[in-house]
Amino acid sequence: MTRFAGVVLSVVAALAATGAAVWVSLWWWIGAVPLLLVGSVGVWDLAQRRHSVLRNYPVIGHARFLLERIRPELQQYFVERNFDGRPFDRDVRSIVYERAKGTDAEQPYGTEQDVYQPGYEFLIPSIAPCPVPDTPPRVRVGGPDCSRPYDMALLNVSAMSFGSLSSNAILAFNGGAAAGGFAHDTGEGGLSEYHLRPGGDLIWEIGTGYFGCRTKDGDFEADEFADKAAHDHVKCVSLKLSQGAKPGIGGVLPDAKVNAEIARVRDVPEGQTVISPPYHRVFSTPRELVRFIARMRELAGGKPTGFKICPGSRRQFLAVCKAMLEEGTAPDFIVVDGAEGGTGAAPLEFADHIGTPLTEGLITVHNALVGTGLRDRIRIGASGKIATGTDLVKRMLQGADYGNSARAMMFAVGCIQAQRCHTNTCPTGVTTQDPRRIRALDVGDKTLRVKRLQEATVASALQIMASMGVSDPSQLSPHMLHHRVGPYTEHSYAELYEWLEPGQLLAEPPDTWASDWHTADPDHFTV
Repeated sequence: MTRFAGVVLSVVAALAATGAAVWVSLWWWIGAVPLLLVGSVGVWDLAQRRHSVLRNYPVIGHARFLLERIRPELQQYFVERNFDGRPFDRDVRSIVYERAKGTDAEQPYGTEQDVYQPGYEFLIPSIAPCPVPDTPPRVRVGGPDCSRPYDMALLNVSAMSFGSLSSNAILAFNGGAAAGGFAHDTGEGGLSEYHLRPGGDLIWEIGTGYFGCRTKDGDFEADEFADKAAHDHVKCVSLKLSQGAKPGIGGVLPDAKVNAEIARVRDVPEGQTVISPPYHRVFSTPRELVRFIARMRELAGGKPTGFKICPGSRRQFLAVCKAMLEEGTAPDFIVVDGAEGGTGAAPLEFADHIGTPLTEGLITVHNALVGTGLRDRIRIGASGKIATGTDLVKRMLQGADYGNSARAMMFAVGCIQAQRCHTNTCPTGVTTQDPRRIRALDVGDKTLRVKRLQEATVASALQIMASMGVSDPSQLSPHMLHHRVGPYTEHSYAELYEWLEPGQLLAEPPDTWASDWHTADPDHFTV
């Protein structure tokens, strides 16, 4: 309540000073006028629904917006240090905010990027652009073993759990998904009423803790899983093997966030820190993994079932592919999470040094599936700093069928990356379980922002593809994306990376893949 004490005191003081000015002396107006102004601003801040920061920090919250208007040095300083030490272009953040607010605008005088700097990437436009499709294409997810396929949007809300996020944030995400016709990944924190109430399509994610479908001992509970997976709003189920923020270790939900509601949703004790194990109990070999995916699909009534992974060893993934071939079944989708992505808190060394970046991870998974003849039955989702239409087009060029976004979606609901997620004191009500802070996040306003961001980003991707002469994502090719390797040298992705032919690993593996392919064991996760 100390956040509101200044407003209350200023209003009381303003009324007292005004009374004194009327009944005692006109000199009191010298103090009454500024106090009335401050009090009025504070009351307006508390009543308005557009800015969560101002609702939680009336009057003083305006200092943040003032700093953002100081250009360029101070704004650059604060923005660059607001992103976990990893680059996230200031212009990208601006694009996301503007699109979420419905005020996306063009900018004169061209790019501020150094187009001759090594690392700069650019897409190749066509002399003969094609019309932009009237309706965004969708991706059919569901292989031959799936009886209830789902048509996935090109961009969806990535995995973020209830518990890590507030109830209002979850409501806004799912409400935006319902209004915009795209999917919302629940994250591994269970299936709550806030995921179900707005009516948006859900991808129910199950992690190593099996939250929402676990026994008292922390094992997988099949009956509870089947009961919840049967819900009409659950369109797909996903098994999380690892995530980009911290591959190889589990998540942590501090005890301060584990209230009675969170404990009920996750099937865990109230008030105790929840730690997700780093590994799964339900499988220990590639073959057991593939069998468990098939079992999940059966329990879910034939709905599309897949897994999420931040790739590591190529040999291990090839072992999973061999298990698919030998077992005669496969997941319906695989979500590739990049090491540069992730909104979850993680140890700094894991965030900076563990896991494969999304580009290499996508290309590896895509090539492995193509080379084993499995690509046609498995869809690939990409998750890792997808914020703009350009990001989406690049990822589809690199092997993805669709994209998932977490960080940009958090921006849409008001996140300012204050990096206080684990303290339960999020200033915008996004990552807290404090009811007084949660109320600052207006669900109606943020629902609309989520919908706008997704629609504008997909529209941008389609417009970019049309400028490249492409009317459907299936027509995208690696030669359309170029990467500068030196001030005077650039190569297309078709030249930079090796791309396998369908079934090539089964027929005659290239030398660069032969060792990993021959040593991959469907009965062991050999590094």
